[in-house]
Amino acid sequence: MSSASDEKPNLMHQTQFIQGHDLPIPTLSILNADGSIQAGAEVPELDQETAIKIYRNMVYIRVLDERMISAQRQGRLSFYLTCSGEEAAVTGTAAAFTINDMIMGQYREQAALRLRGFSTEQFMNQLLSNKDDLGKGRQMPVHYGSNELNYMTISSPLGTQIPQAAGYAYAQKLQGNDACTLCYFGEGAASEGDFHAGMNMAAVLNCPVVFVCRNNGYAISTPADEQFKGDGIAARGVGYGIKTIRVDGNDILAVYSASLAARRIAIENNEPVLIETMSYRLGAHSTSDDPSGYRSKDEEDKWREKDPIERMQNWLQSKGWWNEEEEKSILESYRKDVLDTLKRVEKKDMPGLDELITDVYDTPPAHLQKQFEELKEHIAKYPENYPVAGGAKHG
Repeated sequence: MSSASDEKPNLMHQTQFIQGHDLPIPTLSILNADGSIQAGAEVPELDQETAIKIYRNMVYIRVLDERMISAQRQGRLSFYLTCSGEEAAVTGTAAAFTINDMIMGQYREQAALRLRGFSTEQFMNQLLSNKDDLGKGRQMPVHYGSNELNYMTISSPLGTQIPQAAGYAYAQKLQGNDACTLCYFGEGAASEGDFHAGMNMAAVLNCPVVFVCRNNGYAISTPADEQFKGDGIAARGVGYGIKTIRVDGNDILAVYSASLAARRIAIENNEPVLIETMSYRLGAHSTSDDPSGYRSKDEEDKWREKDPIERMQNWLQSKGWWNEEEEKSILESYRKDVLDTLKRVEKKDMPGLDELITDVYDTPPAHLQKQFEELKEHIAKYPENYPVAGGAKHG
């Protein structure tokens, strides 16, 4: 690492510039699309029980995403974001960490939350903002959070979780509790100033945080080659003096192997690590987006052939750990679970109006109380315009 105080600087005596791509960054690849292992690849230790848990988690999230997109189109919820195509990048990283490690996500990491035990009903409670939602109905759909599962509540502004993760991990180091922070973001969020502040803070303060950049090629509709000129996001980690690795994000074994090593470095060395997972967002950015306006069907079909779920399924079958009957069974089970739970949870009441101004101040100040009383008077005067807040459906 270079600084002005180096006693023996690396000198040169001719004018020569370092080119933007002088540092070649390889991509870790272990699993072929057909489920076979790459020649010479080091396969991580992954027992049958853990492998099946990971695979089932990926399939569940694909089913959940598909059904929730349909529900949004039917007007049953307002908004949705999928993890489709990136299930291995999220599940494979989360599987290498423990429940004591904090997770700070962006908004496409529901697979990590499910892996830790978030139930279908809890997903529905949040998506529908009802009285049992852990966030009390105050967040947009897909902005999950769980104190019990050490999953920090999602915040819409891009990149804010990155410096927060550095700070949280620094506190973990001071407490000496043998835990670290796992922080997710997309390559688009890496264009935010918070990315640079968070990475530099983590490097300088030696914070045990593992940053996972899900490089899916698009920041909503902006392709990566219009976002930055450098070699992806991994090169930036090296620039900040952070141990960095790039992996095939559709290869569950590569993702899991890199994540195990990254957590070990973070815990044992008290230092940050950056993992860049190269993948593809198979669906739209969100239900408010139409990807046909900025990418071709041929491009999508090319990436569907690299589907991370199919790749892992092929590997499991090659080891005799999975078969078509089991596949059919879990698909039917998950689809029924999601749809039945949605129908049941839709009938729940909304959060109580009296909780609208709680949880910020210990005692709500007078001016806020006054505004709240005025709100209640307004709703009482025009109940026909507030069927939920003014009617029987209000909890």
